[in-house]
Amino acid sequence: MTLPLVNLQNVTVRAGGRPLLQDVTLRLERGEALLLGGPNGGGKTSLLRLIAGEVAPVAGERVYGLGGEVQRSAVRARQTLSVVGPDAEGFYLGRDWAQTVRDVLLAGHEGGTLRLWDPTPVALSRLEDVTAMTGVGHLLERDFRTLSHGQRRRVILARALMPGPEALLLDEFTDGLSPAARNELGELLRAVHTSDVALVLATHRPEEAPALPWRTLWVEGGHITVGAHDPEREMAHTFLPRPPGSGDLVQLRDVQVYRNGHLALGPLTWTWRTGEHWLVTGENGSGKSTLARLIAGELHPALGGRVERPYLSRDLLTERRRTVGLVGSEVGIRQRRAWTGREIIGSAWSGAEGFLPEPSAEQAGQAQALAEHLGLTALLERSSETLSQGQLRRLLLARAVVHAPRLLILDEGLDFLDPPSRARFLALLPELARQGTHVMVIAHREEDATPGLTHHLHLSGGVIETQTER
Repeated sequence: MTLPLVNLQNVTVRAGGRPLLQDVTLRLERGEALLLGGPNGGGKTSLLRLIAGEVAPVAGERVYGLGGEVQRSAVRARQTLSVVGPDAEGFYLGRDWAQTVRDVLLAGHEGGTLRLWDPTPVALSRLEDVTAMTGVGHLLERDFRTLSHGQRRRVILARALMPGPEALLLDEFTDGLSPAARNELGELLRAVHTSDVALVLATHRPEEAPALPWRTLWVEGGHITVGAHDPEREMAHTFLPRPPGSGDLVQLRDVQVYRNGHLALGPLTWTWRTGEHWLVTGENGSGKSTLARLIAGELHPALGGRVERPYLSRDLLTERRRTVGLVGSEVGIRQRRAWTGREIIGSAWSGAEGFLPEPSAEQAGQAQALAEHLGLTALLERSSETLSQGQLRRLLLARAVVHAPRLLILDEGLDFLDPPSRARFLALLPELARQGTHVMVIAHREEDATPGLTHHLHLSGGVIETQTER
């Protein structure tokens, strides 16, 4: 019998006193394609991290066959396997110093996260091969923190390829990617798979997986079962009514936004008026997330540009934070701290992250009621550091709407959600709109474009390509 790359026998993994995986038995064979389905918090990401050697079992046995040798130590796995997903991006986005794409890739060649040594000729040769393969050569001198979501995902994939891995571990890989980027990187994964590299993909969107002979497993409650489940896909029959009122909400005049010396948005002139709900589309790197953060006040225009928010009596940071609900990848990365789910939701009223005043009895009651409605009560006392991407995203969506914001901006906000969680959240939006919340959805998928969006803005290269009513 061929030696498997990874053999798990009755493995249990715990974190924070809670079981993440229980009695898991799995063989990952060389060159196979394994697809993992399951609900938010079911254990998919924990299983990927277990295979990568990032977490250790507290019971059972994990044996590697990497390099054709039997190994019980995870040292080689830590050097050659890494999870391609949001947590890997978050490491670099959370640093306070610049890391160029070149540094990120060269660190990956030696199995590290930071480049602390001069690259060898072998590493430089591999860098040339991988950048040609993944199309990131034009990004090599860019600060990783200034890349778009799709560009970051491509770079993290390139980093995972640098050591010549025997398996690629992909966590919600297609989320945040435009259709063109999904197709392009899907073809890359197919090519990698033909070279006898195993692929393990955890996803809520199996229809977006590249065409490969997938073996499907279902991960739920920390247990693995064979085959794909087909739970009832709850569909939210939501239609956003036009909010009441008149006048302008946000005015952008000749704005340009630079990030690390790179023009990320503009020049752009655009107005968001009362009664309008916007859909914003565009390829990865077109400026969509920069626009969202500019509107929310997290980024500022270069000299000569102007951002006005007439809906505010005083355009102060504290007021913007209290009146804007923003959900996006950067928000999720900033919340990876030792804050509980209750603290995350409760921070909405102050707009703070981390420190927050004691909520009033009314605010605490509203947060509790919303958590019950969205099925989040089990997460309220959990630290965000112990949550899956889907669980954290559900808390961030609750935080974005619990205080009925004037502007709600969902920047690929429904990524990482299983279908029932997505439906429960979308069902909240019509009543919020009737109360005066205006919605902007930044999306690559038609199903994420909530019915009732009134206007469509398409960006290309940081500028407006088209602007129409829907």
